[in-house]
Amino acid sequence: MSAEPTASSAKKTPLHDVHQDLGANLVDFAGYLMPLRYASETAEHQAVRTGAGLFDLSHMGEIFLDGPGAGAALDHALVGNLSPMAVGKARYTMICDPDGGVLDDLIVYRLAEATWMVVANAANAATVREALVERAAGFDAAVSDRSDDYALIALQGPRSQAILEGFTAAPLAGLKYYAILAAKVAGVDALVARTGYTGEDGFELFVDSADAVALWRELAEVEGVVPAGLSARDTLRLEAGMPLYGNELTAETSPFEAGLGRVVKLDKPADFVGKAALAAQAQTPVGRRLVGLVARGRRAPRKGYQVVTSDGTPCGVVTSGAPSPTLGRPIAMAYLDGGAGESGLAVDVRGRPEPVDVVDLPFYKRS
Repeated sequence: MSAEPTASSAKKTPLHDVHQDLGANLVDFAGYLMPLRYASETAEHQAVRTGAGLFDLSHMGEIFLDGPGAGAALDHALVGNLSPMAVGKARYTMICDPDGGVLDDLIVYRLAEATWMVVANAANAATVREALVERAAGFDAAVSDRSDDYALIALQGPRSQAILEGFTAAPLAGLKYYAILAAKVAGVDALVARTGYTGEDGFELFVDSADAVALWRELAEVEGVVPAGLSARDTLRLEAGMPLYGNELTAETSPFEAGLGRVVKLDKPADFVGKAALAAQAQTPVGRRLVGLVARGRRAPRKGYQVVTSDGTPCGVVTSGAPSPTLGRPIAMAYLDGGAGESGLAVDVRGRPEPVDVVDLPFYKRS
């Protein structure tokens, strides 16, 4: 990953003072000062798995496309078939370069007939904005980056619906996964999305930056709601087998290598950037492939560690790894080279082979 700005140049989210008051360990992440943890990252992780965790995601980018041609512009710019999507729905998709490499993975929300919101990873928001501006040229659509206007608060966990119902009259029980609605939450205007990055049920609340502190404090006062930082978010998404840009996904990675070829809609009517390269990849046997690894011992594979065969020959590389609080064992995602088998493998952990088992993703799936 690229070097981050110094703390003095990093941006602060609207909730920065709240995090400081809570004693959060703040780190520079994608140019923003973000809470890594508040106390125990394991306790924060477990709170999301068993109750509810509260996250500040205000570093994410919100880029809007408005106009009668917005859907067609997105069909051209992204790999998904977005224009048929109903108002109030959301979709996971990607933006690729002409060679089929992933520039970012995205969630796209259709807020109105001619209004769409594209949520980009913080480190890639400028890249996504510039690409959308370029690719929307010639379509009847205006692109606007409204990231600074919004704060994003996520309430994740099995208790999240019951908790949020105490603050809104919105019909949350009828809000399906990957859907969004506008509502008042604790008296604040919000876009309430049933999406998340933890493997649990939960909601993401897009609110005006000026309303973020009041909403956070209301939710945080509920008994059992635990503020959670980036460390817990990372182990939660790893257990759920969700890719992280810069780890599993890069500009040198194909969606097909990452096992995400399903999001590439080669049969959609619109031509799109990267289609020719991706169509060729779809007809070619996948070389390296993304797999899950579970360590037999206690030492955790980490990003960049080599996967090796029984005779020590390198055959892959770990993209993400950590001890799993839920499974009680170290887990990792890794790319295995084409032709590499799945038995007798180990990860080179600081010069010593750690035997691993290859497993299907995700590691954890909620009941």
